[in-house]
Parts: sequence; C-alpha cells; structure tokens
Amino acid sequence: MRSSAPIHRLLRGLTALLAILVIGTAGYWIIEGWSLIDAFYMTVVTISTVGYDEVYPLSTAGQIFSIALILGGVGTVLYIMTSVVQYFLEGEFGIRLGKQRMDAKIKKLHNHFILCGYGRVGQGIADALKQEAAEFIVIDQDEESAAKARQNNHLTIQDNATKNEVLRQAGIDSARGLIAALGNDADNTYTILAARGLNPALAIIARASDDEAMIRLQQAGADHVIAPEVIGGQRMARLALRPAAIQFIETVFSSHEEEILIEEIETGKESTLIGSTVNQIENRFPRIKILALKREDGNLILNPKPNNIIEKSSIFTAFGPAEQLQALEGCCETGKSTNR
Repeated sequence: MRSSAPIHRLLRGLTALLAILVIGTAGYWIIEGWSLIDAFYMTVVTISTVGYDEVYPLSTAGQIFSIALILGGVGTVLYIMTSVVQYFLEGEFGIRLGKQRMDAKIKKLHNHFILCGYGRVGQGIADALKQEAAEFIVIDQDEESAAKARQNNHLTIQDNATKNEVLRQAGIDSARGLIAALGNDADNTYTILAARGLNPALAIIARASDDEAMIRLQQAGADHVIAPEVIGGQRMARLALRPAAIQFIETVFSSHEEEILIEEIETGKESTLIGSTVNQIENRFPRIKILALKREDGNLILNPKPNNIIEKSSIFTAFGPAEQLQALEGCCETGKSTNR
C-alpha cells in the first residue's frame, strides 16, 4: 500500500507555493503600484529564477521584498520537487522497482528456507536463521509484519502464503525447507497442503496451537510440528526440576566464545568416510562425538559403538564445534546437514 506521507508533503508544498504567489503578487501591487498581471508575472519570474529582467525598475523596498520572495519561493519549489521525487519512488514506480530487485534476488536463491509468517514466533525463527547464516525468504500477508521484515533486511513477499503462485515466487522448487509459522492453524494447514503439492520432497516444519492442531498439520503433510506454548511449558518445568543441567546445555549451545552444534550429516556415495569406523572418525576429529548412526536401510543406531562402520548413504548425527563439523562435512561428497 502506498504511503500517504509523500502525498501530504506534496500538498503542503503546493499550498505554500500558492500562498507565495498570492503574497508576491499583492506585494508588488502594493509596494510598486503595478497592475495585478504585471505583479503576478514578476512574482513568477522571481521565484522561478529564470533570469528575466524586471517588468519595471524596482524601488529599494521592492528590491528587499524580491530578496525575501526569492528565498521563500526557491526553498518552496525545491521542497515540492523533492516531494514529487519521493512520491514516485515510494509510489507505483518505487514498488515496481523494489519488486524487480527482490525478484532478482529470489531467483538467485537455492537450498533456502521459506518462512511463512513474521509474527512473534516468525521473528524468532528469522533471527535464528540469520544467526546461522541461512538464506530464507519471508511471506506474510499482513502489511505491518511485512514492513517489519523488510526493515530487518529480510527478503519479503507481502501476500497470502496459501497461494501456489506466491510459493512459486518464493522459489519453492529449489527450497531446502518451508516453515509454516502463521498465527492461524487453518492457514498453516492450507500452506502445507499447497507446498506439499508443489514440492513433495520439501522438508516442512509447522507451528501448532494445540495437540489437535498438531495431528491435523501432520496429516496435511508436515514433517515436524511444534507447539511453542507446549515447548515453553516443558522448558520451564525442566528449569524448575533440573536447573543445573539445563543451564549447562544452554551455556554449551549459546557460548559466544565457540559455537557448539549438533549436525545431521549424510555421506555421499564417494565420501572419504565410507569404510571408516566411528572410532577412526572421532580420532581424526578429536572434538567430535557421533551420537547416532542411521543406515541406508533405515536402521537407527543410538550411541554407536567405536567399531561401527560408516557405509555409503548413511546418516550420522555428530556433536561438536562448528569449525570441526564443517571440516567433517567437507569429507562427505554432496553431504547434507541440518542444524538441530
């Protein structure tokens, strides 16, 4: 929606210009005794600074009046010109230009996330994605929420996330995942249905308001469903029951000195890790701990033994510093990782 501020500025400028024309005409008519047409002509010539000669020679009073008229008139004209430029930049032209720039940036996105909803939960998700340097685009139909996302320098589409064309515009075909964080369970459900139809392989995470909504969202096609209120309550209970343990975990994962992460890493068919044991990998990367190992046949091994062997297309969950995890991922051809 076009902002009304430039229009108000333009109207104020035009009103001021009209007032100056009236004052200038009246001033020359009274001071110099000219006719109204001559006085008006002289006023226009003066404030436009075109350099024409005076209609008649000016008296001292007329010269002083002309100086004041020039200062007020030129300032008013410049004010109007800047208002006109601002009006067009923030109007249809500005909207079209901004959309073209955004579309160009979206087309360059690959393996990104689509965040549907920029309310309180959505803003927290966006902050976390930004902290992890993950590429993402925000979709929100609410004008205020979309404006806030743009102010925070996020790629933003102000539209309905349940529409197929909007999801296509957000690059759903090449997206890594979609996060449905809209405030309404029904909107999240329709968004998931649309997204799953456009990209069946897309990873989808959804926000739910209660247990019943969690079931509906899973049935709609969400891979994971989170109820922020439930998780918040559980976390508060754990803090009350085991404050030291929770504080330790938060300190480890939120340390500003060194980033500690849990990563899910998939070994490619030509990975140099194929054939290595868990013990060999942990010795090669001494600060890495492998927590789980998932075979190609789907068999999940929790807390794998040191002699367990990494096979092709297997997935293992590793815990350790971000720097060593990145080095470990580099050994996996076409490796994939997901922050936990």
